[in-house]
Amino acid sequence: MSAVIPAYNEESYIERCVTALESVLDDMAGDYEIIVVDDGSVDRTAAILESLKRSHPRLIVVHHDRNHGLGRTLRSGFAACTKAITFYSDADLPFDFAELGRGLRVMAFNGADVIAGFRHDRTNEGLRRILYSFVYNWLIRLAFGVRIKDVNFSFKLIRTPALHRMHLRSDGSFIDAEMMINADRMGLFICQIGVDYFKRRFGHSNLSSLRTIATMLREMVRAYPALASIKPDVPSR
Repeated sequence: MSAVIPAYNEESYIERCVTALESVLDDMAGDYEIIVVDDGSVDRTAAILESLKRSHPRLIVVHHDRNHGLGRTLRSGFAACTKAITFYSDADLPFDFAELGRGLRVMAFNGADVIAGFRHDRTNEGLRRILYSFVYNWLIRLAFGVRIKDVNFSFKLIRTPALHRMHLRSDGSFIDAEMMINADRMGLFICQIGVDYFKRRFGHSNLSSLRTIATMLREMVRAYPALASIKPDVPSR
């Protein structure tokens, strides 16, 4: 398995994230790699990652020279994936990585190509973020017909050959929706599972900022013709 973690100014979380993920993967996946993409962090994230590399041989670190955004960061990570299945999550421990085992079991049992997680309870995020998320998910359904409960949640498992066939272009946070729209258009079998969600305790998320939302909407409009024209094909397993 290839696990991809995007990181921007995550000095409070990144070591805990890597060690927690490594502990889980040691128990369930003999052959794995953890790919952390530092998106031009200006705190100690890069230094912590370089230190971790010396004692974590399965850790691969990709550095961006400046901050490019979530989409570009994930694309850098996905390009480095070499294992059969790719897992993607944020660095701020939004759920217990032990849930990954359940995701893999659902994938194997159902023969799924994609596992998309959704949050059981989001009330601790506040009304504004819940409202933004509801409207955004509704827009994705309306524009693309993709019925994903929590399209931007960072729990996604996908078969790597299928991921590498996607022509992902987003630089910003539209990347999550772009992945799911591609998967749907390609005829991939998507299963959804609910997980317990834990709100970030340190630092802050920019996902609900007006600037980020505006960028996502611009990317959605720009990507619409290309995404709408994707023809379903037979997924390679």
